Amino acid sequence: MTLTPDIVELQARAQADLRMGVPVVLGFEGSWSVVAAAETLTAARLVDLRELGDLVLAITTRRAETLKARAYSDHVARVRIPADAGRDWVRNIADPANDLAMPMKGPLATLRDGDERLSRAAVSFCKAARLLPAAVVVDIPDGPGFAATHGLTCLDAGAAQDVLHATSPLSPVVAARLPLEVHEAGRLHVFRPEDGGEEHYAIEIGRPDRDAPVLARLHSACFTGDVLGSLKCDCGPQLRAAMAAMGDEGAGVLLYLNQEGRGIGLANKMRAYSLQDQGFDTVEANHRLGFEDDERDFQIGADILKRLGFGAVRLMTNNPRKVAMMEATGIQVTERVPLKVGHGAHNADYLATKAAKSGHLL
Repeated sequence: MTLTPDIVELQARAQADLRMGVPVVLGFEGSWSVVAAAETLTAARLVDLRELGDLVLAITTRRAETLKARAYSDHVARVRIPADAGRDWVRNIADPANDLAMPMKGPLATLRDGDERLSRAAVSFCKAARLLPAAVVVDIPDGPGFAATHGLTCLDAGAAQDVLHATSPLSPVVAARLPLEVHEAGRLHVFRPEDGGEEHYAIEIGRPDRDAPVLARLHSACFTGDVLGSLKCDCGPQLRAAMAAMGDEGAGVLLYLNQEGRGIGLANKMRAYSLQDQGFDTVEANHRLGFEDDERDFQIGADILKRLGFGAVRLMTNNPRKVAMMEATGIQVTERVPLKVGHGAHNADYLATKAAKSGHLL
């Protein structure tokens, strides 16, 4: 029946379950595991999971490197959870907040043999749910039966991985006139991804000619900079400068993508800020959390431009990666327009790291 959720809908349900602390069941080629997000796992559920068998904490190789744990893989490290380890032990391995205060977490025993694919999928689901990228994993013989007995979401990890790592198709939801300070002829378009993710927006200023390169900016949401006026980054000034430039020109498109904190979410971004207060730069903080330098998907912006009828842009950015992505997805970039604003004493190190480690042209 069409009432049965498909793999796209099941993976969205699984992400929601993990955020609430509810385990899910993942399967791959006849193997099954119960998976729980390390961040939201309760002490009571940890006890219940231990009754099912030997527990493993799956973490990224970035986090394993920080912990001096052998990954035996380019994708994931599988740390044995000791029989006497409680909720706090799991959390301290997953979360670097106390790394400097409690530097001796090992020695950590990691698995070398066996199939790592369910552990990789478990970490991917935690990332997609904007949680710490760490999951408690325990193998079980009958995944569908166990899920049915306990009312848990059960899905094929292989099919779900394809969904998690693909750019979800976007559907227009609504568009309406929105007079703006920079230009009275403003229009807001809302797009919703089919995978249940956050909505993204296009702010159309004036009436841009679809047959000419449009002045455009891909802007990732930054609650702290865009709304609160944070001095730790240059996001707020870039947003306002881009919109002002479009208003002065009389036409433009600003793509506002809900990919806070370079795609790791606001909570993890604040964790990274706390690590920066301990002396780590932006990239180092992300790595200690278990993330890559940048987890964003800029293809979303290209897809929205195409849906709006644009094929060429004059892109306002200091990030060459955005230019390369646009070109790779079929949007012609006729000009890169520098956007050098918002430099100050509080973000000097942040901007230096963007230039040195992320290739930004500052």
